[in-house]
Amino acid sequence: MSLKCGIVGLPNVGKSTLFNCLSNAKAQSANFPFCTIEPNIGTISVPDARLETLEGIVKPERVVPTTMEIVDIAGLVKGASKGEGLGNQFLANIRETDAIIHVLRCFDDGNIIHVDGRVDPVSDKEIIDIELQLKDLETIEKRIASIARMLKSGDKELMKENDIATRIKEALEQGKSVRTLDFDEKELEIANKFQLITTKPVLYLCNVDEASVKTGNAYVDKVKEAVKNENAEVLIIGAKIESDITELETYEERQMFLDELNLEEPGVNRLIRSAYHLLKLQTYFTAGVKEVRAWTIKKGMTAPQAAGVIHTDFEKGFIRAEVMKYSDFVTLGSESAVKDAGKFKVEGKEYIVEDGDVMHFRFNV
Repeated sequence: MSLKCGIVGLPNVGKSTLFNCLSNAKAQSANFPFCTIEPNIGTISVPDARLETLEGIVKPERVVPTTMEIVDIAGLVKGASKGEGLGNQFLANIRETDAIIHVLRCFDDGNIIHVDGRVDPVSDKEIIDIELQLKDLETIEKRIASIARMLKSGDKELMKENDIATRIKEALEQGKSVRTLDFDEKELEIANKFQLITTKPVLYLCNVDEASVKTGNAYVDKVKEAVKNENAEVLIIGAKIESDITELETYEERQMFLDELNLEEPGVNRLIRSAYHLLKLQTYFTAGVKEVRAWTIKKGMTAPQAAGVIHTDFEKGFIRAEVMKYSDFVTLGSESAVKDAGKFKVEGKEYIVEDGDVMHFRFNV
């Protein structure tokens, strides 16, 4: 699945440091604004303990995790919607992503410059929100003007589109992002046609100091209060700590470091999983002696669509899917045991794949 999460934020909030921790690609990271000019793109593995469990049972020749793309986008400043700084480029890059990871600086450090000279994550959030809303307002006003020229035809679909566009315009003028509006399924389908930036789902990532990684701090509390009506997740992470973890060479060293900080796992693992769910993705598995592999699909995909992720021929010539639930496979210990227990299911074209399904596909081309 070629879906992307874009990392955004004001300059010097820790975006590139975080990106380096997530990806093998080494983005330049420096203590001055506009360090990231071209967006860096990294393909990262999604941590999933279920793969290790399946490996232990099947003992395959290789194990292949599922992946997703993360894009580190240039820092934004006031006036971006009018082309200030790298505004036009930023807005074009963010428009191409499917979801947003918004990094907010929630730590004090006199050695790291803040673009506005003070630490205020809520204000930082609002700066980016306003620029994105202004750009969306410009887009929706053009769309309303275009619709107005055709409304005399009495087309009911156009009238509905105009109603939705007008609601969006009014919300944007009030400083609300489109994702905060309450649309039914049909209305959301129409709203998505406008390709507005503030429609995209967002995850707020509070970058904190070492002392605040476990419980957060006053800055994090302010962020949570500010976004409580946005239906958005807030995660706490220490980008500096994550950077230190990636410098350690062995699993044992990393584990000792985490134990000292009383952390169960690196924060980037939680971030990757959260971003994966933000994109409304889920995983199914194929498991055989040659390979145990995780596959990414969108929630709600049918069995033929899921098969098509492996190869388009699988979808075109789909006959049936043979499905085992992950819990059954692990509990019973083998495919034959699942069959003996009567839990091996044969599903057709209408089957909606569930997260964790272990599947074989039968097809004919």
